[in-house]
Amino acid sequence: MSMEGQVAIVTGGAQGIGFAIAAHLAEKGARVVIGDRRGAAESAAALTGRGLEAIGVQVDVTDEQQVAEMVQAAESRFGRLDVLVNNAGIYSTLTPTPFEQLTVQDWRQVLDVNVIGLFLCCQAATGAFRRAGGGRIVNISSGVAFKGNPLMAHYVASKGAVISLTRALATELGPHNVLVNSVAPGFTLSDGVDANPTLVAGVKGPSLKGRVLPRDMYPEDLVGAVAFFAGPDAGFITGQTLVVDGGAYYH
Repeated sequence: MSMEGQVAIVTGGAQGIGFAIAAHLAEKGARVVIGDRRGAAESAAALTGRGLEAIGVQVDVTDEQQVAEMVQAAESRFGRLDVLVNNAGIYSTLTPTPFEQLTVQDWRQVLDVNVIGLFLCCQAATGAFRRAGGGRIVNISSGVAFKGNPLMAHYVASKGAVISLTRALATELGPHNVLVNSVAPGFTLSDGVDANPTLVAGVKGPSLKGRVLPRDMYPEDLVGAVAFFAGPDAGFITGQTLVVDGGAYYH
């Protein structure tokens, strides 16, 4: 599944799942744009140091102008855009909280990044895809949207919205040869998650117990599914969500 000659943007790509995805796509031959609020240039440099093609762009996905500039940077540097991986999102900094204790600000913060930010990135990339004759969007959702995990109502709702938006965009953008799919990971031990012991303590145990494959999940477990949707073998698949969680949820 070579991606030679393809240009891919990975949002939230400076660390954790995002960096693993960016590195994997680059290793398959893609030229990668890492978009993140912090550390994008440094992470891109880590890839170029390995002989891969990458640039970093500082971007807040909730800022419409910054998102447009990220897409422009991809076209300016590499001449086109073929793949958008919407990985940026709020999760690792969250604390499990009962529904009654969540505030409106809690909800707005999560929805602004996880849903509105994703919408802005898709909207900005659409023109570039049309100029390139088509494209791929891979949205990182979550298995929680199917399971309805407790103490994370705002996050669960945001990822349900991502799955629904994936389907709506697949329908609307199909005539323009833009394929839109989603990958839904289970609880993943990424850099950010490891830095939140409260989250790990509350979620890791139940996640392990619910899996057919009873081991921890890492970012590297997810990258193959993303590359599949971004690559040539998925050329007739759109509007789908693939759950990658070690068999915790069958979808």
